[in-house]
Amino acid sequence: LHCLINFQHKYSTCSTLKMQCHAQTSKAVLDRYMSLPQGTRVQATYIWIDGTGEGLRSKTKTLEGKPGKLEDLPIWNYDGSSCHQAEGSNSDTYLHPVKMYPCPFRRGDNVLVLCEAYKYNKEPTKTNKRKDCLAVMEKAKDYKPWFGIEQEYTLMDQDKHPFGWPKNGFPGPQGPYYCAVGASRVYGRDIVEAHYRCCLYAGIRIAGANAQVMPAQWEFQVGPTEGIDIGDDLWVARYLLERVAEDFGVVVSLDPKPMVGDWNGAGAHCNFSTKAMREKGGMEHIEAAIEKLSKTHDRHIKQYDPNEGKDNERRLTGAHRCSFIRDFSSGIENRGASVRIPRDVSKQGYGYLEDRRPSSNCDPYSVTMVIVKTTCLGE
Repeated sequence: LHCLINFQHKYSTCSTLKMQCHAQTSKAVLDRYMSLPQGTRVQATYIWIDGTGEGLRSKTKTLEGKPGKLEDLPIWNYDGSSCHQAEGSNSDTYLHPVKMYPCPFRRGDNVLVLCEAYKYNKEPTKTNKRKDCLAVMEKAKDYKPWFGIEQEYTLMDQDKHPFGWPKNGFPGPQGPYYCAVGASRVYGRDIVEAHYRCCLYAGIRIAGANAQVMPAQWEFQVGPTEGIDIGDDLWVARYLLERVAEDFGVVVSLDPKPMVGDWNGAGAHCNFSTKAMREKGGMEHIEAAIEKLSKTHDRHIKQYDPNEGKDNERRLTGAHRCSFIRDFSSGIENRGASVRIPRDVSKQGYGYLEDRRPSSNCDPYSVTMVIVKTTCLGE
């Protein structure tokens, strides 16, 4: 009986390990094939946002030659019913290319293609926020709106347990992990470095990266970029992160509160400025923008996560360097406020503001669109 129990335990353990590693393949074997010449034809990976408003999908199309401009990329289609965007009886959904990036995975002339999704009747899908965002940015172009977004995320094992955490317990309390170095404090740096280089290769304006307060939690920053570019670059940077983590057999979570208890949540703080804010005397315009934001707090909260604030309720509790979701607050160098004015900005009298409310799984098109509507257009 003892032998039988011991065998069952070993078999169960091996089965669990196999399940956790089921998606891992040999990259050395793959390299044999990826080094094959592909001739003059090009692989274009079309990327789009699915019906959840936070998930990404992609598929690859062969082009007869290197695309020199966006117009060289054809409109394509996919099964919208498998992406929560259409009924099975009328499922064709269409991909309209809007931005092209060099592909860091296939390299050469191969490209990544960010797309907007449209229904059979030529109307944008429900989660295609880019179309309206672009129209808003066009109306506000004279304000020269700049954005920088700090994207936080958590690395998970395939069993959805934080990467590097003890399987039957927890790491030590928060404190030594932020911007840390050392194997006992930092988990997953290889993924972060690989992702950083992929962003640079693709031409994304990645500004930096660092380990965050909770172990296995990281952040990268995109920007500053103007108008619609911040949404485009952040979505593609997210795609690159997912693809890199896939190669390592690790899961990326954008959940705003991936672990309950005394652990930090994850956000996507949005740094924002207009031309007037960035010039001498700009503090007056920063304060005016904050006043407008204070009067539209509930409206913004609904736009700052894909579930109209339900996701952020778990994060914006007033603890862990976060504001309380039902109250608006602002302050100089106050990381517990809804909107923060950096100390250097206050000292020099111009610069930008940081809206700390957006969740890690926010749609940057929705976030930047509502900020511009409120502060620039008065809509």
